[in-house]
Amino acid sequence: MTYSLPPSPTPVRLNLDTPGLAEAYDRLGHRQFAHGKLLIAALEVQPGHHVLDIGCGTGLLGHEVAERVGPQGLVIGIDPLPSRVEVARRHATVNFHVREGRAEDLAEFPEGHFDLAYLNSVLHWLPDQALALREAARVLKTGGRLGICTAAKERPSDLDRVLAEVFGARSPLAQPLSYRVDAAGLRRLLEQAGLTVTRMELRTFTDRFKDVEEVMAFQTSSSFGNAYADLDDEALERARAALDRGLEEHRLPDGAIQLRRHGLFAVACKG
Repeated sequence: MTYSLPPSPTPVRLNLDTPGLAEAYDRLGHRQFAHGKLLIAALEVQPGHHVLDIGCGTGLLGHEVAERVGPQGLVIGIDPLPSRVEVARRHATVNFHVREGRAEDLAEFPEGHFDLAYLNSVLHWLPDQALALREAARVLKTGGRLGICTAAKERPSDLDRVLAEVFGARSPLAQPLSYRVDAAGLRRLLEQAGLTVTRMELRTFTDRFKDVEEVMAFQTSSSFGNAYADLDDEALERARAALDRGLEEHRLPDGAIQLRRHGLFAVACKG
């Protein structure tokens, strides 16, 4: 039996994040950090590069990139969530600066300003992806590269499947799923932004969670409070119990939960 969630899904809300969720994401976001390192490797970050981290979250990846560009380089991270920016500033260095900002409006940066830019686990949260990619292309130098890692529409994750089985169409993350793109759609968006795609691939990752509580904490912190936001305490506990049952087939002998997810990687160049 599926558990029905109340009212219809709402658009992604940016006002649900809290300092506690930002701190939780800084602890649990090592999964995004891991594939982010693969993304910046594909971008071929070099010493001296100037890099824009769009949707930098709590700054784990931006700090890593700052170490790679060295003292002659610079990384600027932007994020629309003040609590995440506050945490990211703890990871900031002399060559890693963090500020509030949105992917759809990079007006503070002049045209042709950056060698590289990237959106790691960001694009699937953006309703106006075309605008965000046009802005990213605008601020790149000629020959500059844009990297993207985003949730893959064409291949749902194990957790996507469990959520669909347990909650039906009214999944706690149903609305953000509508912003996902497949490889063909992402290629089209990048080309419309004036970029040439040089790399496009689907990669699979395996995550380990100690229990259902960690799964839900990851969902909630990664979605900056949108997952389960409309449930009261009683409904949330029923949802937790239902999800725990749904995850049973993914439980390991030691009780941990193993889930696969799929990321769409792309690198595009400004001609």
